Amino acid sequence: MGPLNFQVEGPSGAPWLVLSNSLGSTSDMWAPQMPELRSRFRVIRYEHRGHGSTLAPPGTCRIEDLGSDLLGVLDAAGVDRAHVVGLSLGATVAIWLAATHPERVDRIVLAATKANWSPAQPWLDRAELVRREGTSVLVDALVKRWFTTPFVAARPDLGVWLREMLASAQPEGYASCCEALGGTDLRALLPSIQAPTLVLCGADDPVVSLRDAVELCDAIPGSCMQSMSPAAHLLNVEQADRFTSAVLDHLCSSAAERGERTRREVLGDGHVERAKKLGTPLSEPFSSFITRYAWGDIWSRPGLDRRTRSFVTVALLVALGRSDELALHLVAARRNGLTEDEISEVLLHCAVYAGVPAANTAFAVARRVLDGTGET
Repeated sequence: MGPLNFQVEGPSGAPWLVLSNSLGSTSDMWAPQMPELRSRFRVIRYEHRGHGSTLAPPGTCRIEDLGSDLLGVLDAAGVDRAHVVGLSLGATVAIWLAATHPERVDRIVLAATKANWSPAQPWLDRAELVRREGTSVLVDALVKRWFTTPFVAARPDLGVWLREMLASAQPEGYASCCEALGGTDLRALLPSIQAPTLVLCGADDPVVSLRDAVELCDAIPGSCMQSMSPAAHLLNVEQADRFTSAVLDHLCSSAAERGERTRREVLGDGHVERAKKLGTPLSEPFSSFITRYAWGDIWSRPGLDRRTRSFVTVALLVALGRSDELALHLVAARRNGLTEDEISEVLLHCAVYAGVPAANTAFAVARRVLDGTGET
């Protein structure tokens, strides 16, 4: 096996991050994430064997071979340890690496993948088809697997982009990677993964189901999961901003940094700056605690999206009679996409389960906040 094609971007001295591609794609698939990632990390993008400009040796390969390829990239770049973000085939390679070489991995993100790709026959059939007719025969089928129909309708350029990526894949390389997936069952290795793990899936993915993602998450100790909708297999493209945010939240090791970013995104820069100006040496430890714990650990968890967290928070504040905090989180709820009708439904629901007086006060607060400037 010859050297793999890879490129390095990002500031010298930043934490190392490797991006591992899906089957049939090139490192260009990560273009939506690169502006954010290369500003914070030393990013390595590489091509699997037979993809892009990386040559493919003849014959079949195993997932262990593709994992060894990634080890070779790390060695060639002089990297002892790195975060790894992979999607589909690339995430399966990341599973193997994290389980068999834990000393080389910090944190991992596993998107649109599973540990067991059986049955093998469909993969063997695809490998035979590609060897016989080339990769272009797959374009129409892959567009339907990779993206939802509305997304394709809104992005007519996707077909051209996909065709160009597939055209750069050598039939032998693509076919051998198909055979690697068909022969992969890493389920026995999952409990040994030590790296903090985030599992991401597309709610509309016809290749990796929500059940597959849940099973993967359940088998990896301490891992967490987030589903994105609408999104099919290539969710990093269809839900680019949410995917990038989830990756950053997971990889940023500082709860304070995570919390500061999440707090500003939910409450707004204006509120955060006013709160900082009102801070005193007496209140600073409490403010720091809330930023790290509430915003950095709880609000930044991927298990619930922010709309859902706003629903829950508003309901709890109504039930507890915390009117000042309720006003703040009603503004946050609007920033997180809740409509006034949805907020009204939450408050009405609270009237049944938290009491009419509590709901009456909450409606008064909501009228004041939502009819005013929206600032608290």
